[in-house]
Parts: sequence; structure tokens; C-alpha cells
Amino acid sequence: MVLVLLKTHWRLHALINHDEENVSMRIKELVELWENNAKHTLTKETFGVHLTIEDAAKLKALSDMYPQRTKEQLLSELVSAALLELESSFPYIAGQEIATHDEFGDPIYKDTGHSPRFQELTRHYLAHQQSAKQ
Repeated sequence: MVLVLLKTHWRLHALINHDEENVSMRIKELVELWENNAKHTLTKETFGVHLTIEDAAKLKALSDMYPQRTKEQLLSELVSAALLELESSFPYIAGQEIATHDEFGDPIYKDTGHSPRFQELTRHYLAHQQSAKQ
């Protein structure tokens, strides 16, 4: 789990610094996870979805290609990869407040785009899930 968090942190750090060379393709990593039969901590809450017939066919194809993974595991991991991609796609919008300074002393302004709110809400719901688990 720590290794996954470190790898995620490194990718986000690379994204923030626009270091596209070090940002690997998450879907490729997802396939590697499937190859290694990774396990994740799951919530007790479930989410039901209706897929298009095209997406259902693709899911079944992946299920045939990776029989060690259930369709539910594949969907869960695809959603995780998509959410990470979504989060990294939120544009940085510089606000008026200076958050920090870069190595040259130039100001870096607080992000007023969707990223900070998404991260705040994610932390809120994660804390809620963790407290409910105890």
C-alpha cells in the first residue's frame, strides 16, 4: 500500500511540475496490476452501474484476458485509473494568494481550480470511510 501511495505521489508530483517524461500511462500500469493480481482495500458500500453494450463487451473481453480478476475487480480498478486521470486533468488556475515560492524565489499561486476542492472532498470522504470502519 505504501509503495502504491509513493508511486501515486511521484506521478502527481511530476504532473504538478509538468514533468511529462516521468508521468507514465496509468492504464498501462493498471494492466501491470492485473498481471500481478493486485489486491486493494475495498469499501463495504457498492455502486451499481449500467454499461453500454460496447463497454460490457470490452469488460467481458478483459475478463477473458485476465481470468484471475473478477469483472467487479476489473471495473473497480478501471474506475480508480479513470479517477486518477480525471484528477490530473483538472487545470491549474492561479489565484491571488501566494502558496509558496519556487527554487528561483518566484511566487507560486494557490490553485483555485477544481483540484483543491476535489482533494478536500476526497480527504473528507476517506476520513468518513476510515472512521466508519473502526
